Order: sequence, then C-alpha cells, then structure tokens
Amino acid sequence: MKIKTRKKKPFTEVDFIKTVWKTMKTQEKENPAIALLHRRLGNPTTQLLGLTGGIASGKSFVSSLLRQKKIPVIDADQIAHQIIVPKQPAYHQILDVFGVEILSADKTIHRPTLGKIVFSNPEKRQILEGITHPLVLEEIGKEVQGYEKKKKRLVVIDAALLFESDLHQMVDKTLLITCAPEIQLQRLKERDQLSDVEAWQRILAQMPTEEKLKRADFVLDNSGSQAATEQQLTEILNKLV
Repeated sequence: MKIKTRKKKPFTEVDFIKTVWKTMKTQEKENPAIALLHRRLGNPTTQLLGLTGGIASGKSFVSSLLRQKKIPVIDADQIAHQIIVPKQPAYHQILDVFGVEILSADKTIHRPTLGKIVFSNPEKRQILEGITHPLVLEEIGKEVQGYEKKKKRLVVIDAALLFESDLHQMVDKTLLITCAPEIQLQRLKERDQLSDVEAWQRILAQMPTEEKLKRADFVLDNSGSQAATEQQLTEILNKLV
C-alpha cells in the first residue's frame, strides 16, 4: 500500500521575514530595552537625541532648557535613583556586593558612600554598572514607547554614560556638552564639596572628552554665559526639528 505524504510548503524569504518580525515583537514585549535597538530598523516618527557630557559640564542645565521648550527628557540618572530604592531588584543585588556599610540610617543606599567606593575602584564600578545598566535601559525603553505612542517628534535621553553604555547606538543623534577642564573641576568641587583628588577621580572615571568628541553628532561648549549656551542649543535644535 502506497502511503501518501503531504508536500511541505517551501519556506520562502517572506516567511523568514515574518518569523523574524514576530520574534522581535515578542522580545520587545518581554524587554522594552530591545525595542530601542529594533526601532531603527523601521521608520520611526519620533527622533531620539542622546544628551551627554562629562560630570559638572552643565548637562543638567541644558536638560532644563530642553524641558522649558516642552521637549520630553528621559533622565537616566533619575531612573538609576529609582531602581536602587528598597524593594527594587537592584537594591538587594547591590547590597550583596557592597554590604550594609553603604546604607543610611533609613536603610536606603547612601549614594555618596557608594560613589566613593566605585570611583576609586574600577572593578567595583563595572560590577555596579552591570547591575544597574540593564534595568535603566529597560525603563528608558518603556518611556520611549510611551512618547512614540503620543507621536512626539523629538525625545531626549539624558545619560551621563551615553557612550560608555553603548546607548548612543540606540538613538538617532547625540549631543555632547563640554566645558573647559578648569571650569569643570571647580564646578565639581563646589557642587559636591570634594577635594581635588576626589574630583579628579570622578572626572577620570569617565570616558575622556576627546574620545566623546569623535562620537558626538553635535557639540555644545558650556564654558561661557547661559545666554551663549541657550543660543547654541537653539541652533542645534533647528537642525533637528
């Protein structure tokens, strides 16, 4: 008796594309950070601008100017604050590595104490970033999706470690805030009440400005007056929107 076998339908290029697309959408639902990578494969209507700068360069001031212009700003540092509070996953992971010595009286993580540890120990800084960066990226992905649904034309991601974390590969353009080294040092010492050694530890822990300049699409020099900074920002925004 001859057994009839059903002919298999050929797996075409179209089938392959559909399968890959379905897999991508499933990944995006599981982790919104992956959507940041996938979005550039399409034709997004929302433009993402990555804002970065060395510590005490004036990035926060530029971020405030953007908010005044009603441009949405996603603050990676603020998200990093939120994910290390008690009952959040990163909180216990950090305590497992750094111990209860970094806790304040109210059981929250004392960021200055943690900062002194990681800025003087590159290996421990990498461990901390390995804990926090994936969680920060996931939250950024969620917020970007929300703004895309609202059809925002431009959204800014404010991230001090934009280049170090490779987040620059997930945005459309990057804006680097710089200032003269002596101004940066003085601002940092006054702002955080640091000694010269402590201030330099924090500055040198970041990627050198020269390296960031090679990667940035736009550069804003914040060494001068606030009016000069505002003028430069306006000129850059005009090129974007």
